[in-house]
Amino acid sequence: MISTKIAKENIVRLNTAITYIENHLSDKLSLEIVAEKAHFSPYHFHRLFKIVVGETVHNFINRKKIEKAASYLLHQKEKSITEISEKIGFSNLSSFSKTFKKYYGMSPNQFKEASPNHFSKISKTESKIGKVTVSFEQYLCNINNALNWFKMNAKTEIKKIPRLDLATISHKGKIEAIGSVYNKLVKWAAPKGLINAQTRMVTIYHDSPKITDPNNLRMSACIVLNDPIEIDGEINLRVLSSTKCIVSRLEITPFQFQQAWESSFAFMVENGYKKSEIDPFEIYYNNAAEHPENKFIVDLCIPVL
Repeated sequence: MISTKIAKENIVRLNTAITYIENHLSDKLSLEIVAEKAHFSPYHFHRLFKIVVGETVHNFINRKKIEKAASYLLHQKEKSITEISEKIGFSNLSSFSKTFKKYYGMSPNQFKEASPNHFSKISKTESKIGKVTVSFEQYLCNINNALNWFKMNAKTEIKKIPRLDLATISHKGKIEAIGSVYNKLVKWAAPKGLINAQTRMVTIYHDSPKITDPNNLRMSACIVLNDPIEIDGEINLRVLSSTKCIVSRLEITPFQFQQAWESSFAFMVENGYKKSEIDPFEIYYNNAAEHPENKFIVDLCIPVL
């Protein structure tokens, strides 16, 4: 838990630094460079970052680089290991492989070969490892189940989402804990007249639960702004630029979100789309507490190339 002694404006500046890191993983990042972006001295920034984020700046940068590499290995298999290594800022392939193995317990090549999408391209006769055959069959079963569920529950289209201007509060930790963050956001927004029947909330997922430890997941709880507004406290402003997305409209309970996302990504893979660098997000159109079945009316948006 963040100490109450840490000023809210410092948290905003830390979030600025974190966003900078995530957007510049291919650059040579150092404590001094990132601290400058957040307007801290390196010494103070190092200490504050460790308290708030729970790991050092160096470890955070390395973890984000390796998680980005894992995402490439899962979703952009045409890229070589060398290309991926260079894309996330490793000049030495050996160093990249060693660091990757430290996080995932296997080499980048082994991770690429073991990931589910690969199984769809392997016949049983080609497989020499029993586990791969089982995984292949399970993969097909899961994909079919996911697509059938998706077909029954989602209305999906490929379209361009217009620019969204957002007021946001960052959250790090388990997905189910983001509710308390939204409570803070609503408490801030309500006196400003931002909560009404037309209000749209947005959750942006900066990490994948398939890759990142649940306690390190980063999300942003957001409210769509129709007009410029002065921000204060721990509120940040963020702009989601207009982007092409797979947009799936669903009416679901909170317990169905994981299934909905997994099915949405299955739809993406099976229909030949490739995820872009932009983080996936949800747009909410109602308050589930006011729904007769406690369901959310929501768009799941996967930005694609």
